[in-house]
Amino acid sequence: MKNELGREIRETGGAETGPAGETLCAESLARTFADCEDFSLRRIRLGGASGSLEAALCFLDGMVSGSAVSESVLRPLTEKERFGGVTSEPEAADRLLAGLAWFYAARKRTSLGEVTEDLLCGSCAVVFRGAAVTFETKQPQSRGVEKAEMEKSVKGAKDAFTEVYRQNTALLRQRLRTPDLKLSEAVLGRRTRTRAAVAYIRGLTNSSVVEELKERLAEIDIDGALTTGSLEEYLLERHSPFPQLTVTERPDRFALELLEGRAGLLVDGLPFGFLMQGTLAQQLKVTEDRAGHPLAASALTLLRYAALFLSVLLPALYVVVTVFHQEMLPDKLLLSVIRSKQDVPFSTAAETLGMLLAFELLQEAGLRLPESVGETVSIIGALIVGQSAVEAKVISPIVVIVVAIAGITGYTTPNQDLAAAARLCRFALVLLGLGLGIYGLVFGLILLTYYLCTLESFGTPYLAPFCGGSAGEVLRALIRLPLKKLKERPKALHPEDVRNQK
Repeated sequence: MKNELGREIRETGGAETGPAGETLCAESLARTFADCEDFSLRRIRLGGASGSLEAALCFLDGMVSGSAVSESVLRPLTEKERFGGVTSEPEAADRLLAGLAWFYAARKRTSLGEVTEDLLCGSCAVVFRGAAVTFETKQPQSRGVEKAEMEKSVKGAKDAFTEVYRQNTALLRQRLRTPDLKLSEAVLGRRTRTRAAVAYIRGLTNSSVVEELKERLAEIDIDGALTTGSLEEYLLERHSPFPQLTVTERPDRFALELLEGRAGLLVDGLPFGFLMQGTLAQQLKVTEDRAGHPLAASALTLLRYAALFLSVLLPALYVVVTVFHQEMLPDKLLLSVIRSKQDVPFSTAAETLGMLLAFELLQEAGLRLPESVGETVSIIGALIVGQSAVEAKVISPIVVIVVAIAGITGYTTPNQDLAAAARLCRFALVLLGLGLGIYGLVFGLILLTYYLCTLESFGTPYLAPFCGGSAGEVLRALIRLPLKKLKERPKALHPEDVRNQK
């Protein structure tokens, strides 16, 4: 039976057109890629010099593997015994799709837009009049799978997502070897045409969450989707400094969260995976918790909660107590604070805000400079400048200690977006405490709690299971129970399959 592409060419008489009404042919492709120096179009005679039929081989230099194009596509096309007797384009297309070209992936294309998109994705095209056959001959990427930089692991996997879309889906498939793992593809950006995949497990992930994610992706109408912000701000109903999507660079964590009942998103060009239904409890857990003893993992989880609380509250509490409520301090501590401030010309509030700003500047400088220079700047700023300021009695030592503790506890937060939100809250609480004392601090905490209670991520409350959850769910969020006792998935995610083991 003749191939379907051959039938289509015969029925249309070789007059298929693209989206703009332009006929698919080598000339139309050349016009589409006019002034693109990397576009290559080579006329070839099928079957070599004795052949009677011509075609055009088109590709974008740098996007395809030259050896793959030469050996697997061009060489078979010019062999006399394969294509020497071909006299019509439909017959040539049939033979290409039947496997006479030595390549594993071939697609029939009958419109200019389809061929253009394939070329931009790293394929080469054998173009006839009104139809084409494209082969996926992508250039191998130079950067391979490397270690995770932000989410380091001691006893877990070491590999991390890369910028290569198909490589990321392969990393996920290696961990979830089930046909129930579905990857529903979408294209984002009118000009970038970025590929993205909605990842979920059929029969486990809540189908309403998956459909809502697909709908929100379909509504994104921008020129380019090249950054995480380009997606987060469009996927969420309310954009908040608190992360409602979890961004992870580790395939093992991505797979574990899918098994919990979440939906995920992989985007070409981004070495991260996005996980929906982000909650505060999820941001404070790490994959390493499952690799350690339950007692040790529980202690570390509680330590992270305490560290986050200290990071947000400690500077504001210090300002409130030393400025308005000195009677709350023990006598010896109060005398120590007074002695340390006797020769300091600035107020407690000015000292605290100044040190917090200096801490942010040092952190930003360490991130933006090259690694070796950034470490040097951090050491100079933290040790030499800080010590000199204390010795010169410009800043009191107690303020340096308070700000340093707040900064160090902030670094224990696994999610950097959450840590950044905590730093913003730190400044806000200091200002409220400075204006209204302990009442301002309490009002700020109430306002913060209320705001977090109003946040949702794809129908899941941000503070779940602390608001609306059972005692068992709250206990599960605070400590790591033995895996044999974790027989159910989090109820806040509303998974279709609740149990994960017998």
